[in-house]
Amino acid sequence: MKLHLSEGSPAGLKGLAAANATESPVELQWVSLEAHVVPFLTHPQSTVLQLEDGTFLFSTNTICQYFFRLSGKEMSDFGQEQSGFTNQLFEWEATELEPALSAALYLLLVQGKKGEEILGIIKKPLNYIEQILTKKSTPYLTGETESAADIVLWGSLFPLLKDESYLPDELQALRKWFQTMSLKEYCKKAVEAIWTPKGLLALKAYLQKHPAPNLTFEKPATNEPKEEDSAQRHLSEEEIAVIAEVWSRGSASLPKPWKPQHPILPVEGMKNVLITSALPYVNNVPHLGNIIGCVLSADTFARYCRLRNWNTLYLCGTDEYGTATETKAMEEGLTPQQICDKYYAVHDQIYKWFNISFDFFGRTTTTQQTTIAQDIFHCLLKRNFLLTETVDQLKCEKCERFLADRFVEGTCPFCNYEEARGDQCDKCGKLINATELKKPVCKVCQGTPVVRSSQHLFLDLPKLEESLEKWLALSQSTGDWTPNARYIARSWIRDGLKPRCITRDLKWGTPVPLDGFRDKVFYVWFDAPIGYLSIAANYTDQWEKWWKNPEQVQLYNFMAKDNVPFHSVVFPCTLLGTGDKYTLVNHLIATEYLNYEDGKFSKSRGVGVFGDMAKDTGIPSDIWRFYLLYLRPESQDSAFSWTDLMTKNNSELLNTLGNFINRAGSFVCKFFGGHVPAMELNQDDKRLLAHITLELRQYNYLLEKVKIREALRSILNMARHGNHYLQVNEPWKHIKGSEADKKRAGTVIGVAVNIASLLSVVLQPYMPNVSATIQQQLSIPADYNVVSNDFVCTLPAGHQIGTVTPLFQKLEAEQIENLRKRFGGGQLEDFPLKPKQKAAANCDATLGSKTLQEEVAKQDNYVQQLKAQKAEKQQIDAAVSKLGELQKQLSLAGGQEKKKK
Repeated sequence: MKLHLSEGSPAGLKGLAAANATESPVELQWVSLEAHVVPFLTHPQSTVLQLEDGTFLFSTNTICQYFFRLSGKEMSDFGQEQSGFTNQLFEWEATELEPALSAALYLLLVQGKKGEEILGIIKKPLNYIEQILTKKSTPYLTGETESAADIVLWGSLFPLLKDESYLPDELQALRKWFQTMSLKEYCKKAVEAIWTPKGLLALKAYLQKHPAPNLTFEKPATNEPKEEDSAQRHLSEEEIAVIAEVWSRGSASLPKPWKPQHPILPVEGMKNVLITSALPYVNNVPHLGNIIGCVLSADTFARYCRLRNWNTLYLCGTDEYGTATETKAMEEGLTPQQICDKYYAVHDQIYKWFNISFDFFGRTTTTQQTTIAQDIFHCLLKRNFLLTETVDQLKCEKCERFLADRFVEGTCPFCNYEEARGDQCDKCGKLINATELKKPVCKVCQGTPVVRSSQHLFLDLPKLEESLEKWLALSQSTGDWTPNARYIARSWIRDGLKPRCITRDLKWGTPVPLDGFRDKVFYVWFDAPIGYLSIAANYTDQWEKWWKNPEQVQLYNFMAKDNVPFHSVVFPCTLLGTGDKYTLVNHLIATEYLNYEDGKFSKSRGVGVFGDMAKDTGIPSDIWRFYLLYLRPESQDSAFSWTDLMTKNNSELLNTLGNFINRAGSFVCKFFGGHVPAMELNQDDKRLLAHITLELRQYNYLLEKVKIREALRSILNMARHGNHYLQVNEPWKHIKGSEADKKRAGTVIGVAVNIASLLSVVLQPYMPNVSATIQQQLSIPADYNVVSNDFVCTLPAGHQIGTVTPLFQKLEAEQIENLRKRFGGGQLEDFPLKPKQKAAANCDATLGSKTLQEEVAKQDNYVQQLKAQKAEKQQIDAAVSKLGELQKQLSLAGGQEKKKK
């Protein structure tokens, strides 16, 4: 392993300390802070771990975790609870601590500020670490021994806290922990290597080249239970009294739900919210990572917006043009339009099953797409924002076509991997121009392509850079952009924009309406974002009221991080270049990646759960929604785990949420004939109302900031408060006592069932079916589906509820293990055969009978495994079909060899 480091890098400090602490066998490679170590990243990332297989790890926190897991320390010493808390700390460090420290270092090193100005920025994060250490009463953040979390937080803090004047005396636990870590031999060695005078100058020079960071910081949002939150502990009696008084006003104080007209159009004076999620490619079936990355996250936020009475329009659709569709069409022997029709229906059915509440789900193969895309093109052409350049491309003379990246394969010029794609090598990860490939092969006919020149049109991004920077500064300062979206957008600007090609030599796409280019189509990443506009135009002919109305409309884009450059730079430049007053993104919400167990989703290898399979597991869609949103990769990659799904279902849903709501409703039925009892609140009851109110306000704050995963914790905290309230007050005992005891039991049960009523509303964006079931059981009027900042009594004394039944079912270990095996992979790839395999299929017999015999034996063994596991008939049939195909190839190859003899 090679660990790339630079002097003066706080990230390098963490990485080297973790390597030293775990005695990991690494070779140190010293580079500058501006070094581009990872070939496929456009921004410098000097602290990088290069593994033996050529894989790069460039998240410092991931590198530190990797060293600890490689050494076996965390795996052997940590339980599941500790491991979960460690992940929470990493998320908090990346989203809350790091921005504050970056701002403090900028003020200190670049602007020469000192004292209270710097302390004011970092005081809240330092207090939070102090609370953790004090609450746990352990010498280290996660327990009795140091972990990767200790090194990560120490490394982040060291550049500032090495000057102990920024370490307040009252933070005794933090001071002791920091000093203990600083005296560790592995930390001292890292400091000597990284934090040199030269390194300090390098860091200062590096910071000077970048814009000043945002110096506005809010209260940290953490995953810690809120019972110990200081805001709750310090509520005055007057504040509690006000909250109780508001609660007593009842449902009359709730606003009436907003019912928009159809089609939904912006309304003057209202908050008008336009939501889009990245258009999924039509050529494949979305897996769980695709679903949480865009459509489910956007749906959760859209449902929340409607609960807040914001005038909301949520649009999405399938991205249907481009090379990917042509490739899939050839694979399946269909036309591109047939592929689009087939997979549009697949996507539509999947999203309906997941209860995604699109106001309109469209597609890009429409006349409106052609009209709007060509209009935008003409505006750019007229305003001189397009260039013409000659591009060298590979052309297959046999197929009579230029080969797009996906249609060519060859030997990587960097690592000699024989099956590198025309745009990137899957083995070494380096970006490739198709013309650089050695021994290129046309994937359609297996012929050898030749290099030919072709004229293409480019969007002149450098000419638009100034306009983009002004807009970007305004959007990021006034909107909620996720940290990764901010960073990716800034990195593109920092590296300097370059002209970007907007045309392709394809047939399937929006035609280019310009002489000399009419045999070409628009490149999908120029064309696809325009799909948001054309889908709106298919929804209503008044679409411009949404898309040319920036003063009245707030636009939220949801996507995975790989889509950020196109939504933060390319598409905004396209719209800015027209000169029209388009609505540009105000809030760009990007997730990291969701992995599957210990690897990646792969349809071809049968690894992971895909959208069309989820409903066949027998697990309801709301459970899938809950779990995906619970582990939503908001600030770092996360991983789907069957064991964790079972744990979260059985603990958080069944034991916490479901148990509380079921008990509250059941007590009303059992002890009070189904009617909510009268409530006479004492001070403890009012204090509970205050706790629930603060959780509700925290829920609203987090969802307004689109911290979807964090807001879910507030819902569970409400249920925890409710469970604790029932356990302490024991209404099942009081109901058997004196009249005063019975009244007390009635009050407790009445308050509890009202908390359940609130939970049914705030749960609606996450689990709409469960929300509807709770409301049906408790007979909650539809008009109560609205969220404010106040917890009010919606089920007054005398309100009659319906039949209460359990909301959730326990997931059993055997059931989960069967699902793990079923989706664990093992089948041969059903993608098109590689060139060598195709040659065998075409009777060239290059594989030889012996190799094919081995493949037949493997496939036969796989078929038997599927039958033994009682896999689905469809899966077995596909495997048997593949076996027959291989047997046919074996027979043909054998015949060829006999002829040669």
